[in-house]
Amino acid sequence: MPYRAYRYRFYPTPDQVVNLNQTFGCVRYIYNRSLRYRQDAWYERQENISYLQNSALLTEWKKEPECLWLNDVSSVPLQQSLRHLQTAYRNFFQGRAKYPNFKKKDGYQSAEYTTSAFKWDGESLKLAKQAEPLNIRWSRRFEGKPTTVTVSRDPSGRYFVSLLIEEAVALLPVVNSTVGIDVGIKDVIVTSEGVASGNPRHTAKYAARLAKYQRRLARKQKGSKNRRKAKLKVARVHAKIADCRRDFTHKLTTTLIRENQTICVENLAVKNMVKNPTLAKSINDANWGELVRQLEYKADWYGRTVVAIDRWYPSSKRCSCCGYTLDQLDLATRQWTCPKCHTTHDRDVNAARNIKAAGLAVLACGETVNPVVAKAAIGSTR
Repeated sequence: MPYRAYRYRFYPTPDQVVNLNQTFGCVRYIYNRSLRYRQDAWYERQENISYLQNSALLTEWKKEPECLWLNDVSSVPLQQSLRHLQTAYRNFFQGRAKYPNFKKKDGYQSAEYTTSAFKWDGESLKLAKQAEPLNIRWSRRFEGKPTTVTVSRDPSGRYFVSLLIEEAVALLPVVNSTVGIDVGIKDVIVTSEGVASGNPRHTAKYAARLAKYQRRLARKQKGSKNRRKAKLKVARVHAKIADCRRDFTHKLTTTLIRENQTICVENLAVKNMVKNPTLAKSINDANWGELVRQLEYKADWYGRTVVAIDRWYPSSKRCSCCGYTLDQLDLATRQWTCPKCHTTHDRDVNAARNIKAAGLAVLACGETVNPVVAKAAIGSTR
């Protein structure tokens, strides 16, 4: 049975704020100290520190006279921070992530509680070392009991709680519809049916406000209270942009999943594409990577299929009618006419149709698309 996370905003009391801030600080301290100890052990003695050794060190650190404040918070989040560090090392050595970084005091803060460190009675949630349950804004309900609870605070000062629930997700009814989507900047996606999603351009919408608060922040003295206040205002604008972008992406992917049985996309290397200084801000604002990630996990939940084609497939330069491929096509060219069949193409719609045909070929053949297979697929979908 799959796990599903439900995230809610909550409003802590002054005492809960103190406890949560202490917990975040202790979790950050243990994570950073463990990471430093592991680095020193390797560079000085060529020694690998295991999770069990690190856990034994945590017991000794909590007994040190200068670290007795570690006992003021629940021990479970501290132990979980060691598990997170172990997972970070595992992901690094298996090539799934970069080397672990030290956690910053001003960044995103979080603490994870397991079942022994919280109480759930079906209506309210109470964390260890706290006298009152959290004041959670229940935007939606769930069935079942949480297995883990993660409390977090973003840079704008908002508090969130995420509950991991083991539940069965009902599959959506099967529909006889397949779509190819081409991602872009003018429109976040254009489908093979010619439907364009548009692009709200949230970063540009709030650019003037963000620039104003950033200028004010730059004039404040470092370490002052006024600088902290100005930094909080900048963080709130960034949070507003991120929330708008996330909301748009969720609504778009949910619509695609509900209306189509198979969705064909390009396997783009977004991390490499954002290295372009001219297009980086626009690509990040379009949220391409998150869009594909949401399509994949929602398709897995609801019984849909997402097919990714080779990123080097010439979807924009290939004629979706006859299969003729142009030698070159500038990015500024939004329409072009096929010199072989004389069909006039909209660049994005034509690319989406080719992506759909190539995706169907991948789905049928289970291998990398080549021009012959893709051309045959194009003919079968016309």
